[in-house]
Amino acid sequence: MYMRKLLFMIGFACLSVAVAQAQPKARRQQQQQQTQTSNRNNMTLRAQISFPTEQKMDEDVVWRRDVYRELDLSDDANAALYYPTEPVGTQMNLFTYIFKLVMAGPNHGGIAAYSYDVNTGSERFDESLRVKPLKFLDDYHIYYERTDRGIHIDDSDIPSAEVKAYYIKESSYYDQNTSSFHTRVQALCPVMFREDDFGDGVTKYPLFWIRYDDLAPFLSKQTIMTSNLNNAATMSIDDYFTLNAYKGKIYKTTNMLGKTLAQVAGSDSVKLSAEQRRIEKEITDFEKNIWGDQALKDSLDSIAKLDPKQQRALLKKKNRRSGATVKTKTPRTRTSSSSSSGTARVTVRRQRH
Repeated sequence: MYMRKLLFMIGFACLSVAVAQAQPKARRQQQQQQTQTSNRNNMTLRAQISFPTEQKMDEDVVWRRDVYRELDLSDDANAALYYPTEPVGTQMNLFTYIFKLVMAGPNHGGIAAYSYDVNTGSERFDESLRVKPLKFLDDYHIYYERTDRGIHIDDSDIPSAEVKAYYIKESSYYDQNTSSFHTRVQALCPVMFREDDFGDGVTKYPLFWIRYDDLAPFLSKQTIMTSNLNNAATMSIDDYFTLNAYKGKIYKTTNMLGKTLAQVAGSDSVKLSAEQRRIEKEITDFEKNIWGDQALKDSLDSIAKLDPKQQRALLKKKNRRSGATVKTKTPRTRTSSSSSSGTARVTVRRQRH
């Protein structure tokens, strides 16, 4: 019986190999490509446990607000993303790390980048917009060498010192499955500031968009310093974005007209600042008032804690301020129609005829 099972298993294995070899070559290549694409940016289970990332946002959330921010790396809150401009040991700034991953490509342990649309400024993650590494290097005049092992770029030739800002797409949303409010980075775009050939001015170049979900597993392994007073205070770059430790001004929202705040406010800087504050307040107010107006709830709770005498006194005080008079009803006493002097009570009985 045991030998029969063993022979059956060996025969089934041989048949599976024969069927696999009998498949057309084009189909085998297609299956290999699909497997490679599906596992493109996946990490091993051990790496996922060692470097966990934030849970992805569900598409069926009941409330969501998308805004675009510009992070100025000269701001103290964002300076950790800029230094060091050249790698020092294993320490490197954010753009150097992103640059190396984009140059490697998704098929060799890196990530994919997508062209920046100068007309809309919005992110589009279509395969037709994938950034080609060599074309990117030529377009921005980044020096590289061709070797037997491929393209070699020295760390000093990476223009990380010129990347002085980032555009990020940020989603604030309410997750009804967990009854919680989150703010999460969805996409990231490095912005390069390069001087003109004659040194007359500086031009801003948004380079490319990257899905943050593709980048997060790598950022969880890279640490940055978070304090000027305590140099031992560090965190991963993924934690930095997850905790929203950055600071940036809103320059655009997802709206039906597709307009930026600059297009809405025009050249009026006061109106632009007012629009930015209004949007920030709308998001903050929604988060605070998910479970109702807290100020009103506190007021009602404080009134409920008063004893009846204090409640009546507070009510009279409010009515006095509003000019209303409080009317109190006195219960009427029912008086008996019959006198107490003993008036004779007459009863009428039905007589039988």
